Amino acid sequence: MKNHLGISRLTRISFVFLLSFIAIRANATIRYAISVAQPDQHIFHVTMTVANAGRELVVAMPAWNATYDIRDFAYRVTEVRATRGSDSSPLHIEKLDKQTWRISAADESSASNLGDVTIQYDDYWDDVGPFSSQLNEHHAYMNLAEVLFYVPDRRAEESFVQYTDLPANWHVVQELPAAQAPQSFMAPSYDALVDAPVEIGAFREFQIDAGNAHLRVVVDGTDWNQNDLSDTLRKIVSSETGMMRDVPFREYMFIFHFGPYTEMGGGGMEHSNCTAIAVPSADVVANVAAHEFFHLWNVKRIRPQTLQPVDYTKEMWTRALWFAEGVTSTYASFTMVRTGLWDRQRFYADLAQQFTELEARPAHKWQSAEESSLDTWLDLYDYYNRPEVSISYYNKGQILGVMLDLAIRDATDNHRSLDDVMRAMDDDYAHQGRFYDDSQGVEQEVEKISGRSFKEFFAKYVTGTEEIPYNDFLSAAGLQTQAQERAVADLGFQISRGFFATGGISSVTQGSSAEKAGLRSGDVLLQLDGRPFGRQAMQFALQGSPGDEVRLRIQRNGVERDISYSLGKRMVQTFSISEIPGANARQKRIRDGMLRGITN
Repeated sequence: MKNHLGISRLTRISFVFLLSFIAIRANATIRYAISVAQPDQHIFHVTMTVANAGRELVVAMPAWNATYDIRDFAYRVTEVRATRGSDSSPLHIEKLDKQTWRISAADESSASNLGDVTIQYDDYWDDVGPFSSQLNEHHAYMNLAEVLFYVPDRRAEESFVQYTDLPANWHVVQELPAAQAPQSFMAPSYDALVDAPVEIGAFREFQIDAGNAHLRVVVDGTDWNQNDLSDTLRKIVSSETGMMRDVPFREYMFIFHFGPYTEMGGGGMEHSNCTAIAVPSADVVANVAAHEFFHLWNVKRIRPQTLQPVDYTKEMWTRALWFAEGVTSTYASFTMVRTGLWDRQRFYADLAQQFTELEARPAHKWQSAEESSLDTWLDLYDYYNRPEVSISYYNKGQILGVMLDLAIRDATDNHRSLDDVMRAMDDDYAHQGRFYDDSQGVEQEVEKISGRSFKEFFAKYVTGTEEIPYNDFLSAAGLQTQAQERAVADLGFQISRGFFATGGISSVTQGSSAEKAGLRSGDVLLQLDGRPFGRQAMQFALQGSPGDEVRLRIQRNGVERDISYSLGKRMVQTFSISEIPGANARQKRIRDGMLRGITN
């Protein structure tokens, strides 16, 4: 007998069963347990349970996450094994490519629905954050995309994670809702789960409020003052949420790693509702925190379409990183001066240094800001980082952000600014669940806010490589830049300029005193003048004068050795920025508008 739709009773039963199965799949929870039982071995023991796996199950490990570098996290994985949940019988595992595994019944002749499948594997990590993961006797820190498998067609399902076998004095923080089990958390999807880093250890934690924003602050390290750090974060968060007129979170977490060990992995990494920052000391944290917190909007919520949806398997090409990252650096510098953490002279000096850095890279004459964005996936190659080969979209993007702000203020008599553009993009894209069309999308918003065409600006300086006429833009704010040639100390070698620089020396200048002292390409720089390698140590050494002695500790073929030599000399063009004497009232109004974040 058939019903009026012509569906048999048996078919209806099958259909209802199918709908029920789909509902179960749609509402299923993929579960993870991560054991830190043996921190001295640096191995995370991971157990993953997938319900309703079907006739076969495919799992994968991301090849990259967030940092625009193919890093092939799967090479850390060992001893993958899988069992059927109903009877713990072993299942067959076939590796399909470098990051993908297929799980099926051990006996294909009796293949059926696998039901619940449990997967176990080990994952080795002992790299300093915030871009990597680490397990040692001091603490554990995890970027979970580096540690957890995912099911490619079930990323949208709810995820549960529990951390087990913690030493007695360790505890866990993660900016996700807590689940009922001890040390456990829930996320609405795999993507949300891996966008919330984890700190496990004997850290310190405190909470503060900044305007309408509630903050959790987690600190691992020494040599920091809670009152000073709280004051800095309040200023940054209040300024940026106030400018954006938006607090898109219930709670935001700062995770800080302070100490010399962070030099090798220093920097910051943004996440949807938190950031992880590793710096040598709290004295240098403000600018990094201002940058990472502004990513709350720019890149995490105001996103280019070319980065959506995230594809963990391969590169995602985008022309918009000059805006997503570089203009975020613009706002870090704006925040620093608008909060008083910098005075205006410090702001001018920072902007002038950006000019110096860009002009010192001959590649700025042929590589555009958009091309630098596209080529970010080449950053791990030492040759690509040479000044004659590439520029930094962070550097040029920061400059373009300031120039855009001044151009908008000049075009509108200081009635509109780049701040208005950011707020409009927040409304038009982030709040609508939409994504902008790379540089063209930014240009459209700038033109909407200013009421003027910015086609020429984008064609010349964003898509193109014309020299930026700094003074033409700065004069609107009663500012001017000067350039001069001067001799500076030369170390005689190059290192990678990206966030992942680990002291690997990419090239040694032929004929330099460094080469004569025995330094070679491929050597790993451990210490510079007695300081752990990092940006701070590099800046300290370059503050010296030609002829000063420099002391290096390097590692070559696993053996440490010391090298000393005298700094060489090179001629560079350096820039400075000053206020024009006798600037008129309009110029002063635009200048104060930029420095204070106001329009009038």
